[in-house]
Amino acid sequence: MESSRRPVVLAVEDEPLILMLAIDMIRDAGFEPLRASNADEAISILENRDDIRIVFTDINMPGSMDGIKLTQAVRHRWPSVKVIVTSGVSGSELELLPEGSRFIRKPYDAGQISDAFHSLAA
Repeated sequence: MESSRRPVVLAVEDEPLILMLAIDMIRDAGFEPLRASNADEAISILENRDDIRIVFTDINMPGSMDGIKLTQAVRHRWPSVKVIVTSGVSGSELELLPEGSRFIRKPYDAGQISDAFHSLAA
């Protein structure tokens, strides 16, 4: 599979409207967006693509794992993939984020997201 010229970002969010907004922000920042509605779907996509540079995930999601567990799985299985985590709450679970992960509090704006993507993709 030929990789895209634009870096690929996988957005993981269970709220459809927030996911659509995230996809638009990723595209507007100059990246190629992929979408997953939960961590299980994200893992499946990561297993089938070798061009994903960044995972952008919410913490609170239904399914077998939340965003914290997803970031730990990504760090373990795909160590070169960068991770940005977002949530409307911050608490002790943020201490469980793997080293090198970035946290952005909701509500975020397009500038924050674009800056984070560009700094991690550099």
